[in-house]
Amino acid sequence: MQFGIFTVGDVTPDPTTGRTPTEHERIKNTIAIAQRAEEVGLDVFATGQHHNPPFVPSAPTTTLAYIAARTERIILSTSTTLITTTDPVRIAEDYATLQHLSDGRMDLMMGRGNTGPVYPWFGKDIRDGIPLAIENYALLHRLWREEVVDWEGKYRTPLQGFTATPRPLDGVPPFVWHGSIRSPEIAEQAAYYGDGFFANHIFWPESHTAQMVQLYRRRFEHYGHGTADQAIVGLGGQAFIRKNSQDAVAEFRPYFDNAPAYGHGPSLEEFTDQTPLTVGSPQQVIEKTLAFRDYAGDYQRQLFLMDHAGLPLTTVLEQLDLLGEEVVPVLRREFAALRPAHVPDAPTHRSLVDAR
Repeated sequence: MQFGIFTVGDVTPDPTTGRTPTEHERIKNTIAIAQRAEEVGLDVFATGQHHNPPFVPSAPTTTLAYIAARTERIILSTSTTLITTTDPVRIAEDYATLQHLSDGRMDLMMGRGNTGPVYPWFGKDIRDGIPLAIENYALLHRLWREEVVDWEGKYRTPLQGFTATPRPLDGVPPFVWHGSIRSPEIAEQAAYYGDGFFANHIFWPESHTAQMVQLYRRRFEHYGHGTADQAIVGLGGQAFIRKNSQDAVAEFRPYFDNAPAYGHGPSLEEFTDQTPLTVGSPQQVIEKTLAFRDYAGDYQRQLFLMDHAGLPLTTVLEQLDLLGEEVVPVLRREFAALRPAHVPDAPTHRSLVDAR
């Protein structure tokens, strides 16, 4: 099982000081966070893709390539690659290049994003979001597997005798996760291709996540990729950790109350009760995360959001230290002890090459 972090790259004022980092600081801090994630033994670092303020990760392959040059082991991924508004030819070539530069230690997560105005900026209509995701990924899937592609669809110009370059490393395309918060069509898409399904359930109760994951598992088995419990599942989560739970709550409350995503809405106590957010001690994070298995089954990847809402870099690095030193080692051991032998490990480039 893989453990890691993901960032949405928000540039948010620190509510305790009023200071807002510059875009330069936020981008450079993202690199420092990824490097610390590797240092503390995490498996994955993932970044989103956004094209609007207050977010800075508009060029995830550039950022991930830079991180690849400064790390040795950690898997680099996206927490959203906008399959709807990014041309699939561009995705095929950019991420194959990243695959070569990182020696295969990368994958990516397809998503539709959460910002409606992005669609017209790239010449698309938000009402076509699901059809765009389906058609664009169907083309991307072929571009990585066929040397010469003839293709015609509804949402881009046709291709005739087209070859995407570079070709995937070792002839094996990057592993793809399909991320969704609420769309059963995306769970169906992931199951159809036998890809991974990532339920980014940071805003939703466990009943909703359970429904989405169970749908994906059933359809994965329906399409003949394996049994339902062998489907490749990832989950999102959020945590703020201090040795003492009261200290964690007191320190995180102003960040929660003013966060762009959920500030000025439910109370911190309501949100932690109804969603995967955990604010407390390492043991509390361990217990709540282990409980995800009760409704998602044995799964392969767990990513935490830890650098948002204006938290300063020093605090984020302290969070990573606690996550890597006190939380993840226990989670690895406990999840491994519970997982049946026939449930697969999280895919890596090496495992995909070996299975070819």
